[in-house]
Amino acid sequence: MYIYPDNLKSKAMLWLWTLRDLAIIGIGSLISVFALSQLGFFVPIVLTAGYAFLSIRMDDTSILDFLRYAVRYFLLQQQSYSWGMTKTIQNQR
Repeated sequence: MYIYPDNLKSKAMLWLWTLRDLAIIGIGSLISVFALSQLGFFVPIVLTAGYAFLSIRMDDTSILDFLRYAVRYFLLQQQSYSWGMTKTIQNQR
């Protein structure tokens, strides 16, 4: 079931994921099945399932987007704050 976007600038969706996320989940699933069947290794299937859960989109946002924004805000970008009196406040006195 393909859902055509309401506006033409939004991303194309298939069920609850964008097509890019669906491709990543599909490739991750193939790698996970291979790792599980040949190596008995469970980590890739857990990572793929985690990514699939975090990338579910509701109202054009996902938990993964929120986590990216939070990491960028709190850890990666420098926050700067400046305070002081401006000239307009000094002239009012």
